[in-house]
Amino acid sequence: MATQKAEDWWRGAVIYQIYPRSFMDTDGDGVGDLPGIIDRLDHVASLGVDAIWISPFFKSPMADFGYDIADYRDVDPLFGTLDDFDRLLAKAHGLGIRVMIDQVLSHTSDQHDWFRESRLSRDNPKADWYVWADPREDGTPPNNWMSLFGGVAWRWEPRREQYYLHNFLSSQPDLNFHNPEVQAATLDNVKFWLDRGVDGLRLDAINFCFHDRQLRDNPPKPVELRTGRGFSTDNPYAYQYHWHNNTQPENLPFLEALRALLDRYPGATTLGEISSEDSLATTAEYVNPRRLHMGYSFELLTDDFSSAYIRGTVERLEAAMKEGWPCWAISNHDVQRAVTRWGGANPPPRLAKMLVALVCSLRGSVCLYQGEELGLEEADVPFESLRDPYGVTFWPNFKGRDGCRTPMPWDGNERGGFTTGEPWLPVPEAHRPRSVEAQSRDPDSVLNCVRRFLRWRSAQPALREGGIRFVDTPEPVLAFVRSAPGQQVFAAFNLSAQPIDVALPGIEAAVNGSQGLPTGEIAAGRLRLPGYGVFLGEIETQATIDSSHARAGAAHARSID
Repeated sequence: MATQKAEDWWRGAVIYQIYPRSFMDTDGDGVGDLPGIIDRLDHVASLGVDAIWISPFFKSPMADFGYDIADYRDVDPLFGTLDDFDRLLAKAHGLGIRVMIDQVLSHTSDQHDWFRESRLSRDNPKADWYVWADPREDGTPPNNWMSLFGGVAWRWEPRREQYYLHNFLSSQPDLNFHNPEVQAATLDNVKFWLDRGVDGLRLDAINFCFHDRQLRDNPPKPVELRTGRGFSTDNPYAYQYHWHNNTQPENLPFLEALRALLDRYPGATTLGEISSEDSLATTAEYVNPRRLHMGYSFELLTDDFSSAYIRGTVERLEAAMKEGWPCWAISNHDVQRAVTRWGGANPPPRLAKMLVALVCSLRGSVCLYQGEELGLEEADVPFESLRDPYGVTFWPNFKGRDGCRTPMPWDGNERGGFTTGEPWLPVPEAHRPRSVEAQSRDPDSVLNCVRRFLRWRSAQPALREGGIRFVDTPEPVLAFVRSAPGQQVFAAFNLSAQPIDVALPGIEAAVNGSQGLPTGEIAAGRLRLPGYGVFLGEIETQATIDSSHARAGAAHARSID
């Protein structure tokens, strides 16, 4: 059986996303910080994950809570200091956890020194570092591009008598990546963190770096096709095909330059966030040995929870991605939590267990969002407590992203053990009984199930590195075989709350430990699964028997060393 190279640690890795504002606060200001992450890294290590991805902690006016960066090379005082980051890195590495950080390359804050200079005139050294355009003759913006956060994507600057482009908030001006100086400065900022010892980069909105030089209008999208990922149908952004404001061919050489930089740091990896008109096709184009190591999209961050949709999404990417490695996520800081999105109000713990097992059994790496290991549901944040400008703009049809960003509940007290002060978002009362402290005491909890499952998964070559082949089953069953040299694992998931009993000819597999999951069985050519049940079993061939004996021997040898 082939052994994974150390520098390929990211293949099949489980990456735990930390949203620092909401993880742990140590100074009582109600906002999480880097020392808080340090204090709680033992919890992360107990899960058995391979890496953490930390959302932005850089200097920022916090208009978009850190995704509007004013200084790429420093820590915002709200979160701590560079020394705190170095301590975090050292402790994580000491626990065997790699550290990935967010990099927001396509745009900056309007408070960044580059933009402060650029907006002053048309002839300063940074004049061409952002996307500036003259108005039309009637004074209106140069084209019809819309901002993802609502309204037109252009903001007037009277000192230049020009508009600047902002694909997101007006306080997040887009950099002009057609300027080689911008590319060089961006890569130099990335190098700063690689030199500091980070193990990887999560690249926010990486397909937004370049815009159409000709500033051509985006064509209108028919009403029946106004759906998207990360925005709702009442957002004017949904009214267009976004062919010209992102995902331009010039991005490909830049990704190759970025990869060349990363390749100078053995083991360093990239994970691109990709949202385009055809995100799966763009992911396949962006992810290969010459560009990004991994890519993920919003394709499983949707309302559709049918086995046909999940299977079709994975198979489409598998067919298109000939050389690359996928990464999957079903929750993050931008979307409603999966147990609520797919389970409705008061989702049962067994759904949370099943969902973690499902996403971690697909071919690829995995991002788990803080709180998934607790089965946290989406919080209902009242309008007066909203902090997300996206939610304030589109209330009440879209309540924004605050519901998935509420503080982690570490214990059952009023503030969840998150802070001694007033938390920046309320700690939901419903989350307190699901705290880390409470679930650690319960052997049948979601938390302890996730711990057992991830430890078991790490020892299964088929689940970490193997190929995937789907097995035909009726709704609501999703079934597939993961295959690696010496091991085949059959995986089946009941996506409904009702028990099922379906024919499964030609598959014989023995359950490979329940890991605390709601487990089914295969008997007499039939698959039986409880509601939100799981079957994970090894298909025994002579090759898998020999490999199993070899793994058992190796484990015994390790135990007596």
